[in-house]
Amino acid sequence: MSHAPGQQAEQTLTNARTPMFASLKLRHYNLFFWGGLISNTGTWMARIAQTWLVLTILTDHSASAVGYVTGLQFLPMLLFGAWGGAIADRFPKRLILIWTQVLLALNALTLAILVLANVTELWHVYVLAFAQGVVTAVDNPARQAFASEMVPPSLLPNAVGLNSTSFNGARLVGPAVAGLMIAVAGVGPSLLINAFTFLPVIAALLAMDPTQLTPAPVRRGRGSVREGLRYVARRPDLQLTMFIVFMLGTFGMNFQITNALMATEVFGAGADAYGILGSIMAVGSLTAALMAARRPRPRLSIMLGALAGFAIATFALALAPTYEAFALLLIPVGLTALTVMTTANASVQLSTDPIMRGRVMALYMMIFLGGTPIGAPMIGWIGDAWGARWTVLIGAIATAAAFVVGMFFALRRNDWHIPSWRELRGVPEPTPVDPEEG
Repeated sequence: MSHAPGQQAEQTLTNARTPMFASLKLRHYNLFFWGGLISNTGTWMARIAQTWLVLTILTDHSASAVGYVTGLQFLPMLLFGAWGGAIADRFPKRLILIWTQVLLALNALTLAILVLANVTELWHVYVLAFAQGVVTAVDNPARQAFASEMVPPSLLPNAVGLNSTSFNGARLVGPAVAGLMIAVAGVGPSLLINAFTFLPVIAALLAMDPTQLTPAPVRRGRGSVREGLRYVARRPDLQLTMFIVFMLGTFGMNFQITNALMATEVFGAGADAYGILGSIMAVGSLTAALMAARRPRPRLSIMLGALAGFAIATFALALAPTYEAFALLLIPVGLTALTVMTTANASVQLSTDPIMRGRVMALYMMIFLGGTPIGAPMIGWIGDAWGARWTVLIGAIATAAAFVVGMFFALRRNDWHIPSWRELRGVPEPTPVDPEEG
């Protein structure tokens, strides 16, 4: 039996095994990946240093203050993210990213100078966290959509997976280095290093040849934000994905707060032990990112299965009796969380019209990160009122509820199958032989 060319192409895309580092063979993506890896390492160092600064130097272990800093950092995504997406669809994404990286570097340098000069006050951290969030609201949708300009559609899931590999590879190193540096030299040097790690990204973007990129059509005219909202309103599949990442991001992914509280209040650990927790979690996240890079296409069943795994692993994490048990449980937590995020990200990008991609990814990031201003202060308050273990348990309950909603949607649409271990690892199932062929 013969197949139409379109069916053959679709089958090839579905069944073909993608080499794990395929996108790195493309010059522009290679530049972007390595520059991002260095910058992400600095970002993770700064996250640890900033949390430790607020928790132990500027306050007396105030979980609420850490929650407010985190909330302010992500509040602009909720307020301005849609306009950030409109900017990403209106102007060249490479130029947007150059300017946003310069501004983020200056913001990071300002905080580092204040800390090194020993004049930092809590309100300084609040203001700079909000300013960082404003720039990120423009940077994030442009950066998410920029992957599709550097690689062809067939490699987009691979590029999304490798982006996560870069982020979580840095997460493997950054927190541990920050924890040791804080213990030896204090918070200031970690923040200063972060400011200079933006330079490789800027250099990588400047080294690209714009004529060799494949930009999406530029959106002109007014009403672009409303157009993006209407587009998502007509897509129940996008709405479900965004609901899942909202629940995960708002209630489940507050480890900047929960790990700090569990390390200090429950296990009595110091800065070095706190930093190691982030690196251990990155073992699972990095594994999931590498698996995602090989997976030929995202599936709802993989996303929901990983979400169920996250809820179970997080529930066990909340009950961990020792620091060692808590640390080990962070590996499956990181693996399942990252699997949900990479699958959701790739499915949204692949199923969205290129001319709408910037605005849709902005809405996606608004919902994923924009829930943090709601969740982080709430988690901080819960930590002060009910104790550190409840900050973790809330995430398990919320993501379990999201799984139930997602399963109801999948079963109604008959869009569910149990993924095999081969499929989760990105290894295609053998294609059945048609007896009528040949």
